[in-house]
Amino acid sequence: MQSPANDLLTKTETAQASANRTPVIALAGQPNVGKSTIFNILTGLNQHVGNWPGKTVERKTGTCEHLGRALTVVDLPGAYSLTANSVEERIARDYIIQDRPDVVVAVVDAAILERSLYLVAELLLLPAPVILVLNMIDVAEQEGIKVEPQVLQAALGIPVIPMCATRGRGIHALLDTVQALIGGNLEYRPRRPTILPNHEMILAELVRRIAPHVPDRYPVDWVALKLLEGDSEITTQMQETLPNDVWEQVHATLYEHEDAILDIAGARYGWIERMVRAAVERPKVGQMGLTARLDKVLTHPIWGMAVLLAVLGGVFWLTYSIGVPLQTWLSDVLDRLAMVAGQALAEAPGWLSALATDGIIGGAGMVVTFLPILIVFFTVLAFLEDTGYMARIAYLTDRFMHAMGLHGKSFIPLLLGFGCNVPAILGTRIIETRRARGLTILLAPLVPCTARIAVVAVLAPVFFGNRAGLVVWVLVTGSLIALALLGIILHRFILRGEQVAFIMELPLYHLPNLRTIGLYIWQNTVAFLKKAGTIILLVSIVVWVFSYFPNGVVSESYLARAGKWLEPVGQWMGLSWELITALLTSFIAKENTIATLGVLYGDYETVLPTVLSPAGALAFLTTQILFIPCVATVATIKQEAGTKWMIASLFLMLGLSLGAGIGVYQLGVLLGL
Repeated sequence: MQSPANDLLTKTETAQASANRTPVIALAGQPNVGKSTIFNILTGLNQHVGNWPGKTVERKTGTCEHLGRALTVVDLPGAYSLTANSVEERIARDYIIQDRPDVVVAVVDAAILERSLYLVAELLLLPAPVILVLNMIDVAEQEGIKVEPQVLQAALGIPVIPMCATRGRGIHALLDTVQALIGGNLEYRPRRPTILPNHEMILAELVRRIAPHVPDRYPVDWVALKLLEGDSEITTQMQETLPNDVWEQVHATLYEHEDAILDIAGARYGWIERMVRAAVERPKVGQMGLTARLDKVLTHPIWGMAVLLAVLGGVFWLTYSIGVPLQTWLSDVLDRLAMVAGQALAEAPGWLSALATDGIIGGAGMVVTFLPILIVFFTVLAFLEDTGYMARIAYLTDRFMHAMGLHGKSFIPLLLGFGCNVPAILGTRIIETRRARGLTILLAPLVPCTARIAVVAVLAPVFFGNRAGLVVWVLVTGSLIALALLGIILHRFILRGEQVAFIMELPLYHLPNLRTIGLYIWQNTVAFLKKAGTIILLVSIVVWVFSYFPNGVVSESYLARAGKWLEPVGQWMGLSWELITALLTSFIAKENTIATLGVLYGDYETVLPTVLSPAGALAFLTTQILFIPCVATVATIKQEAGTKWMIASLFLMLGLSLGAGIGVYQLGVLLGL
C-alpha cells in the first residue's frame, strides 16, 4: 500500500494542483443516499445534463460559488463499489483516476453506515483526497442510531461532515472543508484498509513486477490489488500492457492465489467493523425504528397493496381536482389568444391566419394546456421517489413480476415508464440476462407514460364528465393488466421458464427535499415545453398543412384522403377518419393527438361528444393508451435491442391496441353504450 509520506498532501502540492483551473468536486455514493439532493443544493439551476462520453449513462455537472471562488461539481453515477461490474462503476473510478478531481465527496447514509463504507474503502485507495459526508443524520436519529462524526473522523483520518441535506444543514461546513483541503490548510492522513497478512507478500510481489509497466495516472498498488480481486477490466488492460514473460509470471501468481479476493474483502469488512464499532451506537435490542414500523404495513402483501392502490387513486384524484381546472383555464386563454390573432391577421392571406389560429395556437398551443396535469404528476412522482416509497412499490410488485419470469430489477425500468418510455428502455441495462431484458423491452411501451396519461386525462372529461377520473383509472389499470397478461404469455415462448433471483435495498424513509422536488419538476417541465416548441409545433404545422391544402377544405384535404383510406379499420372501433389520423400523428409525440384534433375539429371539446358514442369514445381512449409508442421510444428500442426487436414491438403494440379498441367498441355496442 502507499507509504505514509504519500498519504500526507502538503500545502504546496494541493495548491499547485488547483492553481491553474477551477477546482472540481466529484460527488460519489451509493443509490438512495441523498447525493442528488446535495448536488441540487450546491448547483441549483446552474447544472447541465448530458451523457458520459461514449455512454448513455446520465452525466450531471454544475457550478457553485463559495467565499468568492467558483467550484465545478460533478455528480458521479451511483455505485455500490468500484469493481468493474457495471458501466456506472467503471465511469466513477475512471473519472477519479484519469480526470483527478481535486476532492471526492463520498456521501453515505448515516443510518446504514456499514453498507455505505465499502465504497469509501475503495475510494480511499484512489489518488484524489476524500471527504466523508454523513448524510441523513436526522433519519439515523429517528431510527435510534447515534453516529459520532468526530470519532469517525479520528478513526478514518479524513474529514467527516455530518449533514441533513433535506434541511440544508451541513452544506456550508462541507464547502469550507473543501476549500481548506484544496488550499492545503487541512491535514489529510487516511487510514486505508489493507490486505490480510496471508497475501501481503503476494501483493508486494505483484507491485514489484508490474510497477514499470502500469499506465500513467494509475496507482500501482491499486492495480495490483484489482488484479488479485480478479477485476476483468484491469486484468485485460494489464494483459495487453505487460510484456509476455511478465504477464505469464503475473498470471501464474494470480492463478495460484485465486483465494486472495477473500482476504481483500475480509480486510475491508474488518476495517468497516472497526470504524462502526468506534463511532456508532445502535438502539437496544427489540427497539423498532420508524422505517420498520411503517414497513410492517407498507410492505405487507395485503395492506401494502391496498395502500399502493390508494396512492395510485390519489394521484388521479389530484390530477382532476387540481390539474383539470387549470387546464380548462389555459384552454380558455388560448381561445381568446386565437381570437386576437385572427383579428390581427384579418387583412393577411387566409392561409396565414388559419396557420396561426388553427395550426400553431389550436395545435401546439393546445398541447401546452397539458402543463398543469403534467406538473401534478411530476410532483407526485418526485415525492414518492424522494421519500423512499418508490422502492417499496418495486418490492410489492416483485411477486407479480415472477409470474412473467421477471423480477424487481425489471420492474424498476418499467416503473420509469410512467415518466417516459425512453428511460424505461435504457433502464433495462441493469438486467443481466438477455432474454429477460428483451422481454422487459417489449413490455415497457405498455406502461402509460405521462404523455399518454395526459392525453387520456384531457379527453376523458370531454366524453365522460365527472366520471373521467374513474375512466382513466380503469384505462391505466387495464393497460397494466394487459402488460401482465402479455408478459405471462411471452414468458412461455421467450424465457421458457427461466427465473432470476431478486435482491434489492429498501432505503429508509425520510422527509422529502422540496428543493430537489422543485428542480425535478422544473427540469421536466422545461423539457416538455421544449418539445412543445419544437417537435410538436413542427408536427402541428405539418398536420395543418396537409389538412388545409389543396383548397382549404378539411374534408377534401390530403390528410383527409389518408385518413379516409384507413377509415374502414376505424369503423370497427366506431372511429371517423379524423380520429384515426389523430392516432397516427401520435407516433411522433403522444401529445400530437390533441394537437391534431385541435387542427381538424377546432373546438374539439364541443364537437367530439356529438360525433362519438360512449362506446366509440371508450374504444378511442383504449386504443390511444395502448397504441404504438412515440418515435423516440422506437428509436431507443432499435438502439438497445436491434431492428428485429423494434419491428416486433411495433407489430405487437399495433395489434394489441387495435384488437383492444375493436373489442371494447363491439362489447360497448352489445351493452347498448
